[in-house]
Amino acid sequence: MFLPTNAEEMRRLGWDEVDAILVSGDAYVDSPYSGIAVIGQVLLKAGFRVAVLSQPPVGDPSAFRVFGPPRLFWGISAGCVDSMVANYTASGKRRRQDDFTPGGINDRRPDRATIVYANLARAAYRPARPIVLGGIEASLRRVAHYDFWSNKVRRPVICDAKADILCYGMGERAMVALAEALRDGRDWRAIRGICYLAAEADVPARTLATAVRLPSFAEVSVSTEEGRRAFLSAFNLFAAEQDAVTARPLLQRTDTRFLVHNPPAFPLEPKELDAVHDIPYMLDAPPSIRAQGTIRALDTIRFSVTTHRGCYGNCRFCAIAVHQGRRVVSRSPDSIVGEVVRFSRHPRFRGTVADVGGPTANMYAIDCARKAKEGACPGKDCLFPSVCPALKPDHSEQLALLKRLRNLPGVKHVFVASGIRPDLVVADPAHGRAYVEALAQHHVSGQLKLAPEHVTERVLATMGKPGVKSLLRFKEQFDAASRRCGKRQFLTYYFIAAHPGCTEGDMRELKRFAQARLNLNPEQVQIFTPTPLTAATAMYYTGLDPATGRAVFCARSFRERQRQKELLVV
Repeated sequence: MFLPTNAEEMRRLGWDEVDAILVSGDAYVDSPYSGIAVIGQVLLKAGFRVAVLSQPPVGDPSAFRVFGPPRLFWGISAGCVDSMVANYTASGKRRRQDDFTPGGINDRRPDRATIVYANLARAAYRPARPIVLGGIEASLRRVAHYDFWSNKVRRPVICDAKADILCYGMGERAMVALAEALRDGRDWRAIRGICYLAAEADVPARTLATAVRLPSFAEVSVSTEEGRRAFLSAFNLFAAEQDAVTARPLLQRTDTRFLVHNPPAFPLEPKELDAVHDIPYMLDAPPSIRAQGTIRALDTIRFSVTTHRGCYGNCRFCAIAVHQGRRVVSRSPDSIVGEVVRFSRHPRFRGTVADVGGPTANMYAIDCARKAKEGACPGKDCLFPSVCPALKPDHSEQLALLKRLRNLPGVKHVFVASGIRPDLVVADPAHGRAYVEALAQHHVSGQLKLAPEHVTERVLATMGKPGVKSLLRFKEQFDAASRRCGKRQFLTYYFIAAHPGCTEGDMRELKRFAQARLNLNPEQVQIFTPTPLTAATAMYYTGLDPATGRAVFCARSFRERQRQKELLVV
């Protein structure tokens, strides 16, 4: 069933009130690709009545009163993308299009949506029910952070939103526990995966005894060399405490109070992840939202299937590891097949599964037993500078899964569109080549996405990306496999301009390499956008490498950054 989005839909369900109102900067689409839909449906399954306030107009205070006050809490999310990333390009220009808004015009999501929505929820009813922040914007702004758009260090977003609780990461486990605690009148402060503000005297004694203290907001926000060093120290301390198995609580003094950052929630285990995806999502927007216009994102996500969560990559510019974690948890093949069988009965299904994947498609069912028991290795990456010998990539389970999917009745095409890691393929001597053959023959819609990001060794090192040998070897295998199956297919390469450490000379070298070795003039090029809580953003703000403390060149002006892109695409 759809979660109600207005008073009439609530009444049709026979509800006179709801336990939680979830506010989102996206149009509500009932799909496992929508965080609001997942949290709402998981809470509904746990026995709570949940309504969704989808892209409420910020100039109309009555919009937050359509359901009456929630019995337990408000849940606030900017949507599936940080609102500042959704609204502005890396060059500071306003984006005109929003694929998560009906009609596609970017005029519904306010800047700093988490703060705006929280303030409106508080104003709607006084005293307000607890306000709980969640979603990617809140998750990546949960401690003092550098904000590219204002070019300053901002307080934890829970402070500016004047919220009660912040739920970070993948929130199913924490949000159900929090809802149950609020319903039962129990203390919720020990729940993993949340942050809250407290005077030092009110912080639980156990937390005070075990917590790691980050440099305060006052220390990290000063625009001096000392302030930047304090910011880097805070970042490194924060990053070291993000594995659920080993993490300790964090404390960061902000003004007169402390931000209390509990350890991350434990990742859902495979059966639990199956249960989240086994919910019969509607794979559409409710009629009241569909009537407002076409939601372009639905074309991509409606008939796609997520196979796993988490990422081994830990790329310095990427927030996936900070938000989803560095442990990869995969769904069972039966659950994935069952999901495709269900949506193959959808009246809009035409036989094409648009994507089978996750943060990186070919990490499915590649497990590291050590991580589940002992946590990620401190000070080491799984894939950089090369694939860890203990990881032992094995594509056999994904091969078997893809074969099952393409043999399902009514399924004509099964595509892998979410990108793959060539280094994992090359590091799998037993099944890597068979995986490439299967991709080329069955699972490419003409183009296969790769994201090498760059090619010069120095820039790749600041990105946490491997060298180009595995990329070239994969290209050779894929081109040969495509010829053998008689298909004219291409590899699409994504590159980043103006990443910390990258100079104009590096971009010229990248263009020469692309023309000579990849046989193309690059088109898919993004200018690096510093997003909160990534290592690359710490480099950009401080000019220092978090791992070494050494100076790193950063192109900072819009003109410098645009020039790097132009060197590649013009």
